[in-house]
Amino acid sequence: MRLASIDILRAITMVLMIWVNDFWTLTDIPKWLEHANATEDYLGFSDIIFPLFLFIVGLSIPFAIKNRLNKGDSKFSIAKHIIIRSVSLLLIGFFMVNYESANNESLITGTSLWVILMASAVVLIWTDWKRSPINKKWHQYLQLLGFGILIYLAIIYKGGEDGSTWMTPQWWGILGLIGWAYIVNALAFLFSKGSIIIMSLLWLLLISLSIIGHSQLSIDFGILSNYFSPVLTGTIPAYTTAGIVATLLFTKINKLDVKWSYLSLITLGLLNLFFGVLTRPIWGISKIQGTPSWLGICTGIGFLLFALLYYIADVKKITNWAKIIAPAGTATLTCYMIPYFIYPLRSITGIELPKFLTYSNLGLLTSFGFALLVVIFTGWLEKKGFKLKL
Repeated sequence: MRLASIDILRAITMVLMIWVNDFWTLTDIPKWLEHANATEDYLGFSDIIFPLFLFIVGLSIPFAIKNRLNKGDSKFSIAKHIIIRSVSLLLIGFFMVNYESANNESLITGTSLWVILMASAVVLIWTDWKRSPINKKWHQYLQLLGFGILIYLAIIYKGGEDGSTWMTPQWWGILGLIGWAYIVNALAFLFSKGSIIIMSLLWLLLISLSIIGHSQLSIDFGILSNYFSPVLTGTIPAYTTAGIVATLLFTKINKLDVKWSYLSLITLGLLNLFFGVLTRPIWGISKIQGTPSWLGICTGIGFLLFALLYYIADVKKITNWAKIIAPAGTATLTCYMIPYFIYPLRSITGIELPKFLTYSNLGLLTSFGFALLVVIFTGWLEKKGFKLKL
């Protein structure tokens, strides 16, 4: 079973992610569109996009695992797939987050070439070569080349202000955070046999960890925090657990009464929104700090958007409007990786858009056009048989 609403919501989120990630190239854009600063009690439009993606990961997990079980896959093989997929996300995220702190003068390649090689390695390793037009005999060699490039990049890496530091997990990067959220929730769903009670309890536990982490009762996890903080702080995986609960609740109630299924999603959405708004005076709304209020508001938006898009796409079958962005929902990693080639190539070549195309409202339109072109190119690659798959 595959819901059009989930694919469309994933596609919308990915397009918006590429768009907001391009804001650094623009000037004089409205503050409400940008990310809030670390110390601000504020929710920018950009601060909503990543939580939505984590929520969508949760929406998809029950369908993906049940599909594998229906095909006859054992729990062991599914767990192996989950772990490999999660480690892959952590590895890519690890390299991406270290690119952000790389020292251009100390790297023999410079940061621009370093990130192009990193992105190339990701493509070589994780392209679904079996579905590509490339001869089978080359598949293993291409993947080995990719791993070789990553090892080389790790050896030559120099980071920090003076180039004296090596690669560290830091905050794991966007893909790394997705990896942590995915492994916790996918394994919990698999071994709980999709129990809505257990997944709801896990959701409450993660929310509690988020609250505790922002209170005087904060738990000191010691050295574990250096590596497992995305899980131990609760906020990031809680988004994905909420998505799983949304799918389980909706599918179970939907079999009995579709109106009650909508009501359940809307009720949970509103409750989360109220929680976030009402607790704002306590913790403030902050993506960077990962506050419980940010968690509540963005989770609420996720529930409400899922209910709305399910009605539009799966009930009313109104999906033609989303065809242009469909590749962003089916070849998401491919779409996400393309800017990692474009930005450094632009830096190396010195090619820049005219100033008027990067300013204010016209800049926003140009940037959104860039996001759509990335998606269209992703679709073209997918038709040619080139798609990244973890």
